Amino acid sequence: MYPDRFSNVMIGYLNLATLLASIPVIGAGLWLAKGSTATCSSMLQTPLLVIGFVVLLVSLAGFVGACFHVAWALWLYLIAMMLLIAFLLGLTVFGFAVTAGGGGTQVPGRPYREYHTSEYSSWLQKHIQDAKYWRPALACVVGSKACPKIANWTPMDYLQHDLTPIQSGCCKPPTACAYSGGVAVGAQDDDCFRWNNAAGILCYGCDSCKAGVMEKVREDWHKISVLNVMVLVVLICICACGCCAFRNARRSGSNYPYGVNRMHKIHPRWDYYWWRWWRDRREQLY
Repeated sequence: MYPDRFSNVMIGYLNLATLLASIPVIGAGLWLAKGSTATCSSMLQTPLLVIGFVVLLVSLAGFVGACFHVAWALWLYLIAMMLLIAFLLGLTVFGFAVTAGGGGTQVPGRPYREYHTSEYSSWLQKHIQDAKYWRPALACVVGSKACPKIANWTPMDYLQHDLTPIQSGCCKPPTACAYSGGVAVGAQDDDCFRWNNAAGILCYGCDSCKAGVMEKVREDWHKISVLNVMVLVVLICICACGCCAFRNARRSGSNYPYGVNRMHKIHPRWDYYWWRWWRDRREQLY
């Protein structure tokens, strides 16, 4: 095997692996499309399907082009790969910008944090305030059964155990709220008056609940953004190998195969003529 053909073999195996990996991604998207509407994962069905099919098509083009030296397939593969890299780069930058801020505020004497909508990016605030997005998110919160898990907690449990962002914002009133006979008294946060002990109400209508959802979204997006950075590095490496494979595919289809120099093709004995010229020149000098 010629050394410069190694890129063809390597990119063939790499794209075969990514082609096989796209199958469970597409399957997960199809499952989410038919899954329960009470799960938050249903919001990921469209991105999963799009990413899965794009990876499938790009990998197939790269695999065929590299293994069978099809220059036009590799050309399409390189264009699609560059577009995918640009898309992921933009998505990663956007993800880090959206996930800036947040994190909540530690409650004194308690192991959990409380969250406020003002701590998050303006885009995320506007997104979650829109009823079109908030209604499915609220259905996700209710369907997650996060609040029934702490329904029987005692005051001592709140002093000893941590809470998830959803539980902290949606399943209890803010810690600073003061109640008399189950009714909020005095000038307090509006969420203190929105709280209701009924299992179907709780603090689902509170701003703290929206903040808890935004914190969960922030955590997930941050993890995805970190993963995107690693994926970008891999895609750039594969794209570099694809450029080598594309060059090899073009050379294999031309009149100058691997290891044959164009000048040698035109003048097959150029080295012999060079040697004769050098010999005659030395005889003239000496």
